[in-house]
Amino acid sequence: MRHASKERLVAKIPADVEMPDKVLANLTVRQVAILAGTAVLAAWVYLMAGDRLPAPVLVAIVLPVIACGCALALGRRDGLSLDRLALHAVAYLRRDRKLVTTEEEVSAPPAWCRVRGRLPGALRLPVRAIREDGVMELAEGGTVAVVQAGTVAFGLRTGDEQAALVGTFAGWLNSLDAPVQILLQARPVDLSDLADMIGNTAGQLADPALEQAAHEHAEFLIELSATRDLLTREVLVVVRHQDAERPPGWTRGSRRTARRDSSAAIVTRRAEETVRSLLALGVHAAVMGADDTRELLVRSLSPRRTEPIGIARPDELITLGGDAR
Repeated sequence: MRHASKERLVAKIPADVEMPDKVLANLTVRQVAILAGTAVLAAWVYLMAGDRLPAPVLVAIVLPVIACGCALALGRRDGLSLDRLALHAVAYLRRDRKLVTTEEEVSAPPAWCRVRGRLPGALRLPVRAIREDGVMELAEGGTVAVVQAGTVAFGLRTGDEQAALVGTFAGWLNSLDAPVQILLQARPVDLSDLADMIGNTAGQLADPALEQAAHEHAEFLIELSATRDLLTREVLVVVRHQDAERPPGWTRGSRRTARRDSSAAIVTRRAEETVRSLLALGVHAAVMGADDTRELLVRSLSPRRTEPIGIARPDELITLGGDAR
């Protein structure tokens, strides 16, 4: 008989952890409400027009109503129910097509000015500013710090080691008193710049065999980029602090600066505690600085854009070869 501590830890987790509960006939509360509303509407139409309209006309009126209600309640597209998809479509149609950067709302033109079409709306970005320590100030209030973390080979550990990892991770989760988001990103990678760099510097190697190996490795990288969809994965822990006592809109003067500094200090401390907790799991982690946070936002705004290897920072000097003097 195997010892209990040596057994493999297995826990079944549903694929959709946010799946709503089923209340009636394997239907959710939302689906039951839509179907009930559809039934009430169809019954009202039948009672109001049943004696006044012929049966074919009444069926032609009631059937589309029932079909639309069933489609909204039971239909799905791209993992989203049709009723929520319809609400998103209405919100999109009502949204301004052209946006401009302004701190206030776009003022209406004077009465004597005739404007064709709709006025542009105000562009509201979720991030208001990035501080020098890497903390992001949110437009709706509060601050955010991002922790870049690695991974751990959980399946290669023994039963006791897995139990210790699960216990440590559970202790960190139970200690949280603020919203935390664990984000996994996958981005395409372009290895052409790396292959060119290896091919250009191969001639500087002392041994001809090393030079040949370098050229072969560069050709392998080019072939790999052409025949495979290469992705780089990144694990991010987003720590947030929201001041509950903060009134709507930023306060003015020194109180506003003090409130921001206090929120930034709190979220920085929480991010450092997250790093220590992850290090206890054997996961390499570090709080992202201002430059890394800025690049993260740029990549998030264009997730499909291929990211070159070895991209230079804005303050770095770009040269064709050799070191800058």
